[in-house]
Amino acid sequence: MSDTRTVGVLGTGIMGAAMARNLARAGHTVRAWNRTRDKAEPLAADGVQIADTPAEAVTGADVVLTMLYDGPAALDVMRGAAEALSPGTAWVQSTTAGIEAIDGLARFADEHRLVFFDAPVLGTRQPAEAGQLVVLAAGPSEHRPGVAPVLDAVGARTVWTGEDGAAGSATRLKLVANSWVIAATAATGEVLALSKALGVDPQSFFDAIEGGGLDLPYLRAKAGLVLNDQLSPAQFAVNTAVKDADLIVEAGRRYGVRLDVAAAGADRLARAAAAGHGQEDMAAAYFASFDDPPAKN
Repeated sequence: MSDTRTVGVLGTGIMGAAMARNLARAGHTVRAWNRTRDKAEPLAADGVQIADTPAEAVTGADVVLTMLYDGPAALDVMRGAAEALSPGTAWVQSTTAGIEAIDGLARFADEHRLVFFDAPVLGTRQPAEAGQLVVLAAGPSEHRPGVAPVLDAVGARTVWTGEDGAAGSATRLKLVANSWVIAATAATGEVLALSKALGVDPQSFFDAIEGGGLDLPYLRAKAGLVLNDQLSPAQFAVNTAVKDADLIVEAGRRYGVRLDVAAAGADRLARAAAAGHGQEDMAAAYFASFDDPPAKN
């Protein structure tokens, strides 16, 4: 089997656009669709063919990759592509869909005889653009060689979590990982807000923890976005983080686990979005620390 594939990419937001671009650079034939075509058009300069409809994007594809807002959006778009899907096509479903939605996506795959891979990713804009995402994937081992060149083009490594994509083991791991990301982001915002309130230079905090177990690169990176007013363009937008935080809280509720930190993180993100920071990086949850956060116009 050749190492190149024909790939239909559905969804060209922050992550999907970077993935489509890296697939094209790796030599794959890529057709991409986005609900707002203007957001997909810049990909043409990298050799990506821009499709007018989901069906056009997946026609003749060996692999379909979905990177959309949420599970219902992924299912809706795939229904729009259904007439052009061929039995045996691999579906790499990378949307952070949540546990409940993954069931419906897997049923759709089964009804259309697609080979379903539950394959969300860890990473934000920068690693996505560099092809350095971590792909969390579940799917049948006998079909993995068919999608390996695609996963290799978008990620630095693939962590296989199971044989059955429908079981959602990769999605479950993604929710666990994102719960840590949201908690760490919330804590970073609170450290900066408390420093401001108490008249403490944040750098003195960084100096105090330097080189120790509490000194996290992620803390410094997210704090830097706030302190240097670099919240746009977003690495991972507040609005998307709100959605993911709600999925995490719901997963905990579904399985009888009270996730107080995740719930508080979801609330902080929602307040930041309501104050007009929804399109900024999720580090903008910092502004939710204040009773009267400055609105972003």
